[in-house]
Amino acid sequence: MAFSAAFARLLPAAWRGSAPASALFFLLRWLVIGSLIGGLAGTASAGFLVSLDWVTRWREGHPWALALLPVAGLLIGLAYHYGGGRAGRGNNLLLDEIHQPSRQLPLRLVPLVLGGTLATHLGGGSAGREGTAVQMGGALADQLTRWLGLRPRDRRLLLIAGMSAGFASVFGTPLAGAVFGLEVYLLGSIRYDAILPSFLAAVVADLVTRAWGVGHTPYPTLEALPLTPLLLGCTLLAGALFGLTARSFAALTHAVGHFFGKISYAPLRPVLGGVLVAGLMWSLGTGRFSGLGIPVIVEAFQHPLAPTDFAWKLVLTALTLGCGFKGGEVTPLFFIGAALGSALALVLPLPVALLAAMGFVGVFAGAANTPLACLLMGLELFGGHGAVYLGLACVVAYLFSGHTGIYSSQVVGQAKHLRFARQQGRKLGELGHSTRRPTDPGK
Repeated sequence: MAFSAAFARLLPAAWRGSAPASALFFLLRWLVIGSLIGGLAGTASAGFLVSLDWVTRWREGHPWALALLPVAGLLIGLAYHYGGGRAGRGNNLLLDEIHQPSRQLPLRLVPLVLGGTLATHLGGGSAGREGTAVQMGGALADQLTRWLGLRPRDRRLLLIAGMSAGFASVFGTPLAGAVFGLEVYLLGSIRYDAILPSFLAAVVADLVTRAWGVGHTPYPTLEALPLTPLLLGCTLLAGALFGLTARSFAALTHAVGHFFGKISYAPLRPVLGGVLVAGLMWSLGTGRFSGLGIPVIVEAFQHPLAPTDFAWKLVLTALTLGCGFKGGEVTPLFFIGAALGSALALVLPLPVALLAAMGFVGVFAGAANTPLACLLMGLELFGGHGAVYLGLACVVAYLFSGHTGIYSSQVVGQAKHLRFARQQGRKLGELGHSTRRPTDPGK
């Protein structure tokens, strides 16, 4: 008997058609399913974060490990070329399945993206972790469709909830994670029937990750700041710069992907890219741009950073991910935004910690087209005193990034400007400006 039918029989027959009974049934049903999704995603993220922490500490203790980056690229390229199949599309595969469901996500996506991300970080590539957690959460959640005998119409909710759970558990931000899954697949719109599944899965995933003893990076709580025309004007200016930076990151990653896509044998792309990234990092003489870059992000809140820090992280991350390494864009975007905001403290009359926090969430909001999730993330990480400034930075960055982004399979649900209304219903990848990886079909 299907899971849904069995659950429905728990209610008295006379109640099954009423509105309160339907709401109760939906709540209880998704409480069970969401808990399963959260448990799977939270456990997977906990194991991933522990492994990533070990890999990072080992690399930092062995600077020569940067020489392994081309070797790591070869292993990743071979694994995805001969065993990846559809899994090579990463986050975009999840978004495609939400828009146009076809086949269940392959479970091999989990070990592939996990191993690929750890190999990338072991060699010192500039990459993140969000993509890995979101893909693992989505793939694991999708297996429940068959295991529980769920209907095809429930599959979209499962995938959205899985993405929310993965995001929430890897960053320790359940509210932002819940809204990220709702916001990310359809630019400018939110699917409200997925709100409960997303929130339940995100909260449970965060609790499970913490229950495994895995913590998250603490950030300073922002101090209260009065609202004045001058400071608000500076915030609007900073938000515009964050949006343009997000747009530049997406464009550069797309250009790098297009360039390496000309190499016919795919496994060679991350090898050659790894040589280039390793060479640039050796020439810079510092490891501050390798991996996640958490220490530099934390430093950005303490004093103004050099303007070159955000630029080098942007270039090296675009090269790392554009040539085919695995991981994610989000934490590097945090680095880019926080470093840029910190550097702006040299010329804008705003506290360095506030500017770093605004950049942290603003650049991500513009690149992922998720301003509400980023605002909630800012509140969860930095407290509520800077809410207005964080919110303005996110929405202005979202506006100025245009119809570009790091996810080429995002569909324009509601155009950002009336001028671009004709682009509604189209994927960002079809507009010719967003990031598309060399592993995407059609390359």
